[in-house]
Amino acid sequence: MMVDLALFGDEKYDAKAWLNAACRDRLPDDPVDRYLTDLEMKLQLMAETITADLDEKSTGALLRVPRASRDVLRVRDDAITLRATVSAILAKLKQADGTSAESVAALARVDVVKQRMEAAHETLQDAAGLAKLSASVEEVFASGDLPRAAETLANMRRCLSVVGEVPEFANVKRQLEVLEDRLEAMVQPKLAEALSQRKVDSTQGLRDILITIGRYSSLEQHYTRVRVRPLRRLWEEFESGKGGLPIGKSATGVKLQTLAGPNSVSVSFAEWLPKFYDEVLVQLEQELKWCTVAFPDDYKLLVPRLLVETMSAISSSFGARIEAATEETTAEVRASGGAGENSGVEKGRSSRLGLLIALHNMTGEFAKNVQHLLSGFETPEVARVLKAVYVPYEGYKRRYGELERAQLLSEIASMDIRGAVPRGVGQRGVELSETVGRIEASIPQLILVLEAAVERCLSFTGGSEAEAFLRTLDEVMLHYLASLMEMLKSMRPLCGVDRGNHDASKRDSGPETGGTRKDSSNVGSSNVDLIPEEEEWAIVQGALHFLTAADVLTARASVFEASLRSVLTRLAGRLQLSTFFPHHDQSGVGSTGAEAATTGGPGALDMTVLRLGDLPDNGRRLMSLLEQAQDPRFHTLPQTAQRIAAFSEAVNELVYEVLISKVRLKLADVARLPVWCAEEEDNAFDLPNFSAYPLAYVTSIGEYLFTLPQQLEPVAAGAAGMGGSAMGGDGAEESVDEAQFLATEWMFKVAEGATALYIEQIRGIQALNERGAQQLAADIEYLCNVLSALSMTTPPVLSTFHACVAAPREKLIEMAKQEGTHYDIPSLRLVCKMRHVPIE
Repeated sequence: MMVDLALFGDEKYDAKAWLNAACRDRLPDDPVDRYLTDLEMKLQLMAETITADLDEKSTGALLRVPRASRDVLRVRDDAITLRATVSAILAKLKQADGTSAESVAALARVDVVKQRMEAAHETLQDAAGLAKLSASVEEVFASGDLPRAAETLANMRRCLSVVGEVPEFANVKRQLEVLEDRLEAMVQPKLAEALSQRKVDSTQGLRDILITIGRYSSLEQHYTRVRVRPLRRLWEEFESGKGGLPIGKSATGVKLQTLAGPNSVSVSFAEWLPKFYDEVLVQLEQELKWCTVAFPDDYKLLVPRLLVETMSAISSSFGARIEAATEETTAEVRASGGAGENSGVEKGRSSRLGLLIALHNMTGEFAKNVQHLLSGFETPEVARVLKAVYVPYEGYKRRYGELERAQLLSEIASMDIRGAVPRGVGQRGVELSETVGRIEASIPQLILVLEAAVERCLSFTGGSEAEAFLRTLDEVMLHYLASLMEMLKSMRPLCGVDRGNHDASKRDSGPETGGTRKDSSNVGSSNVDLIPEEEEWAIVQGALHFLTAADVLTARASVFEASLRSVLTRLAGRLQLSTFFPHHDQSGVGSTGAEAATTGGPGALDMTVLRLGDLPDNGRRLMSLLEQAQDPRFHTLPQTAQRIAAFSEAVNELVYEVLISKVRLKLADVARLPVWCAEEEDNAFDLPNFSAYPLAYVTSIGEYLFTLPQQLEPVAAGAAGMGGSAMGGDGAEESVDEAQFLATEWMFKVAEGATALYIEQIRGIQALNERGAQQLAADIEYLCNVLSALSMTTPPVLSTFHACVAAPREKLIEMAKQEGTHYDIPSLRLVCKMRHVPIE
């Protein structure tokens, strides 16, 4: 068997385990004792072999130790000798260093002298050469060799820079400037011709001449001056009538008229502008291809400058044409009386601001194509080009709030939000319903108008004028709500709740209406009672419908304001102004500059950020606004929210006045009824001498309160329909519950108001005899039963009045003096005073 000796050197060696493993390797036929004997013999032989090897190697090692010791001693002696030698060398070096320092310093001074002598030699050569060049430069110019002349002038300038401010060469400096101007004047016509005819070789040669004499700026000026002419001619074609568009209608709906001449037609500026932009792009693309060949090192500067100069040259004319086009559109709208084929939002497309935005969108498409064309150019150069393209619109953007305000007011004025017109009896309910219908119909129209305004703001200003826009929306909403408040005021006479008109109608009710009847069963009646009952309920339904309109306005305004906050949030994420303005400097593009405007990927610049970079104050205000918009409590239209709340409160007040008016009329003269002090009549049968039934005034109030839930059902159904359509599914069930709660709330509110008015009339009763007290008790009990039927709790004051007027006179003193009574003490004392019961 083979024995692995490494196993015996392992730290985890276990003799038993090794022996068991060895036994498992034996053949099955071998006896165990024989196998173990052989194994023991093999291990013993291996141990003897190892011992012999160890002895042999140990003997050899002992023999080598003396030799190694002698080698170590010899190496130590050599090291000591080497150290002594190195020390001696170091001492000699230190001694030599002190003596050579003076020599090195002397050599350095000699080298400086040599350099100065060489510089003086070169200067003398340059001075001699400058004098020679100055004398021969006229011959070079006379030869007409412009490259040689440029090289001569360049050498003269180099020599002049070496010579410095030497008085003898002051005239040479002036001569050099004159010669450079002279050479530039000679190059100009040839360069203009080469640029006009697109001669690559000639242009490159002339360009090298100008660069040689340091007149690169002249190259830029001549290039832009020559190449801008074709682009200017394209712009001037609008006045010359060469637009070449067919007769028809423009984008603004303006009919195109034929010019003088059979083949020429005049087109609107809005129709012609896209053609101009297309032609500019074609020429710009050709110019870029040619410049790439002619100016391989300069085309990234020359082409953007060409477009900037072109747009700057036509900027004032561009603004004048925009103004003329918008004025023409405004005049046409006025001539048509503000009515066209379309209305509402559609009509805004042919408005002044609509045309302005249409032109701006055309310019935006042109700017995108320019960015794509200049995609490989430096970002600051592209940024300057875009600014030049949008310059004609800058004045309008700064006045955007005013323009949008005029647009919105015009669109709101086109809505039918007329106030109510007083009508005769029988027609008031119809007029009221129509007025409320006009209000409700105007709300979705208003929201559409406002949403269109948001789109206009983002399209035209990119959101940079969001602050002025929100201020304008707030003002326009206040104007709209003021109109609604006027409509609300005009509805009060129709509803019969205008105090002044109501009093006047009572004064004028004389013989025609028969006056006020003194029958106790018709207490509180007036001329209003003569209105048919059907019209009364129509007025009530119209007023209740007004609640739905107010709720719709509140809900839609809230949703619109939430959408405004969402727009501001998206705007903040897109612009990222916080990373731009902290690094802003005064160069027009901040230190992060156009890079901060690169929000749409490589080379895609955001014009809004570029514009705000030139208006840092506007940018910081916008950034503050966008940060505030992150707060859910922030109101984008703060005044509107307050005014809508005031309008809803006014609507609730009107509805309450309408619902309580009949109760108010019935209770108007209850305190002065003669029944409270009527004399008692003698009867022979000792029967009660008071009415066993409540009087007509209180029964009519009870009947009115009982029928009120039926009147509130349409309101509940309308509210449920509005909420269900908005939420759907489970939301519809929730809206039904909320509508029922609203109807119940209004029923309780009217019942509580009726109870309060009744208590006020009871307190106004001056005196009560026994008969009057019993009658009043019957009336109060009836009203308490009505309240109980409506699931309402009777107020403690009314319960006190009922208990006090129903009790005998002699018991009142006991009730007043009872300690810990649950009665309302002031009311109890008042009843005692009415019934002339002394309690002191």
